Amino acid sequence: MGAAALLLLADGRFPAGAHAHSGGAEAAVRAGRITGPVSLAAFCRGRLHTSGLVAAALAAAACGGAADPGALDAAADARTPSPALRATARRLGRQLMRATRATWPSPELDALAGAHPGGLHQPVVLGLAARAAGLAPRDAAAAAAYEAVSGPATATVRLLSLDPFDATAVLARLTGDLDRVADLATAAGAAVAARGTDALPAASAPLLDIAAEAHAGWPVRLFAS
Repeated sequence: MGAAALLLLADGRFPAGAHAHSGGAEAAVRAGRITGPVSLAAFCRGRLHTSGLVAAALAAAACGGAADPGALDAAADARTPSPALRATARRLGRQLMRATRATWPSPELDALAGAHPGGLHQPVVLGLAARAAGLAPRDAAAAAAYEAVSGPATATVRLLSLDPFDATAVLARLTGDLDRVADLATAAGAAVAARGTDALPAASAPLLDIAAEAHAGWPVRLFAS
């Protein structure tokens, strides 16, 4: 499967529910922190090197079998201080698990879905999905890193009527950062086997956490997060 499976997993049309989430972009647009391509690029770069790096490392560790998925889920919880973001991660994890079990049936996934009815954090499930698809930890890390920026970019097109060409150009200019984050995340994920989950990065983005809590209380919003 290889590259084709990676393309499918990273495709925004894969039915994992991500289209309903903005990755914090909706709150950033309302606060005036995203107003166009330049500020979108800054937002995406910051998200990529903080929560994106953490997600990519979790996905790599899960794909490589470096630790029990439950332990990785607990590590994800510890690195997600916002209750709203924890709930979102589990909601997306449940949807991704459903899509993955339908696409790449696996007894391991069936057992995990039964053992964790409340859902696992989405990056953990992403790594398990990558493994079920026959992908490597570096592939899982790359998919998670790309998702960290593609979601906000796509959402901003809808939120600001931003030219899709400008949003795509933002993503294209981030490819070097994406590769670096994926490499760092893969190394961290591999280190979990020897050092435990403390080897995972714990980069934080407090403004994303604060904005997520505020966003969760909005009576009207276009995106779920």
